[in-house]
Amino acid sequence: MKLDITQDAFKIAGSFVISGRGDKTPWVRTEAWVLTVTIERDGIVGRGECTPYPRYNETLESSTDEIRAVEAQLKAGLDRQGLLAAMKAGAARNAVDCALWDWEAKAAGKRVWELAGLPEPKPVPTVFTLSLGEPDDMRAKAAENAHRPVLKVKLGGEGDIARLRAVREGAPQSRIVIDANEGWTLDTYREMAGVLPELGVDMVEQPLPAGDDGALLGIDRPLPVCADESCHDRTSLPKLTGKYDIVNIKLDKTGGLTEALALREAALAEGYDVMVGCMMGSSLAMAPAQLVAQGATVVDLDAPLLLATDREDPMFYDDAGVHAPSAALWG
Repeated sequence: MKLDITQDAFKIAGSFVISGRGDKTPWVRTEAWVLTVTIERDGIVGRGECTPYPRYNETLESSTDEIRAVEAQLKAGLDRQGLLAAMKAGAARNAVDCALWDWEAKAAGKRVWELAGLPEPKPVPTVFTLSLGEPDDMRAKAAENAHRPVLKVKLGGEGDIARLRAVREGAPQSRIVIDANEGWTLDTYREMAGVLPELGVDMVEQPLPAGDDGALLGIDRPLPVCADESCHDRTSLPKLTGKYDIVNIKLDKTGGLTEALALREAALAEGYDVMVGCMMGSSLAMAPAQLVAQGATVVDLDAPLLLATDREDPMFYDDAGVHAPSAALWG
């Protein structure tokens, strides 16, 4: 077995801006840097991708080290179930897990959903994300994308009501979901909660920092609140009770498709709705997530739409949403 790990950059069309933390300085990106993991055995190649996230103390280098640490075990036959114990949940495990799924599908001459015992995936509508910016800029971007059924609006605190009003003016017919990226205080949430319904907002994602989300217990929630940074894998679920209505499943948090499917099943069983999201990455990262997104309340797999460059054989998007990946791409 041969294991290969590369660092790859994909240019973003313009820039991507989200709320900052700590000093609240917005986080601006012009490239999506990812790790691509390739596993080759018996002449068959499987690939997976991850986006290490500084918020979780992940870097390209640290994730590479995590993967190299299990290389000997992989060469000795470590499978996906064993991987759950051998590596912690996170970006590094995601890339390896998805590469193993891809390899297994190719070796079996089947598609991944057949191996997983799932129906053939259908296209799923996805949000289109508007970066954090000044109200006039966000109004213009909303107008440019007013034909899209759902817009996801990045917010971050002061000035958010003006931003939201501008987006609604630019796209009067689109559904809106918002993501504060842990950028609000409880007072901000209370202020915004009175305004959001009148602006037609369907959901608010991670309004408070994950470490301070206990403040959501027992307060009125006029619209569903989604856990993103507060939900990683199945072990997160007990800490969400009474705070959230929806969980955002991202494969870079769960540590791969194997745990993502298990988290979806467990979350639905506990009465949560499911959102399926992504980090900023290429079509190779969206491919396995599209399987998890079947039947999700909110799907946020628009990263390739925000890129200026992408993989060969990319994911296909049309009015029906994002389609299942081609076998040439993954799975």
